[in-house]
Amino acid sequence: MEHKGTRTLETKRLLLRQFSKNDAEAMFRNWESDAAVTEFLRWKAAAGIGETQQILHEWTQGYQQNDFYQWAIVLKEIEEPIGSISVVGKDEKLAMVHIGYCIGRKWWNQGITTEAFRAIIPFFFEEVGVNRIESQHDPNNPNSGKVMEKCGLRYEGTLRQGDWNNQGIVDACMYSLLKSEWESERR
Repeated sequence: MEHKGTRTLETKRLLLRQFSKNDAEAMFRNWESDAAVTEFLRWKAAAGIGETQQILHEWTQGYQQNDFYQWAIVLKEIEEPIGSISVVGKDEKLAMVHIGYCIGRKWWNQGITTEAFRAIIPFFFEEVGVNRIESQHDPNNPNSGKVMEKCGLRYEGTLRQGDWNNQGIVDACMYSLLKSEWESERR
């Protein structure tokens, strides 16, 4: 893979960009403090804005590495971050990235996460040289799987007790998209 770092990407409704320290208030208000958002994630809702500021500090430091991918999902209409999409795992030998995402509850079921995920797929296949994009979700969070399917990822199976989140040890529904499949669909 030829890493490019977190580059700004744009869609009809969204701007995907690097986070800045100035995003702390919107991040905390829009999703970071909401336990419903983090129910099936590996991190707890932030108890105070200080926790959000610490995460932003780590992410902004991460941007110094060209293999760090952490986008703010900015809704153009309100000009502030409403969620995030990122590479949460990667394997250089497989040329694979594992994608994770979350979005504020106010924006659920509006196609925003799907729009953000679709925007990063060509970036990874065409510019970074990824061969496989994968993602997974807790079976108790089927809407996350719907996002993956709408983006062209295929269900591969369920890993029994193969993951953990705020619910404890859980099953993991695995999805993936190969570059050859993506290219074939575009023809």
